Amino acid sequence: MYLQGNLQNVFDALYTMGVIDPVLEMDWDKALEEIPSHFDDYQNIIKTANLNYSNIDLLINELEGFSEKAITFLAIEVAREFADFHTRAEIH
Repeated sequence: MYLQGNLQNVFDALYTMGVIDPVLEMDWDKALEEIPSHFDDYQNIIKTANLNYSNIDLLINELEGFSEKAITFLAIEVAREFADFHTRAEIH
């Protein structure tokens, strides 16, 4: 499952929650190795972000119901997709 919709709104929600800076400083390889063990949480948080991306306040409210680990997975996915987007934009 992939993030869909307004990626900036998801980023802004996570930034407001204070999640982005710590995620940028962590070892993503180690965190990503844990996704299979928490795959249901991962899928559920991606689905929640996709359903609520247009309303940042609602998205924050929904995300607060998830574990810190699931929120971290979402933040990594947002960062990866932003990096991928910017890489493609620079190549073309």
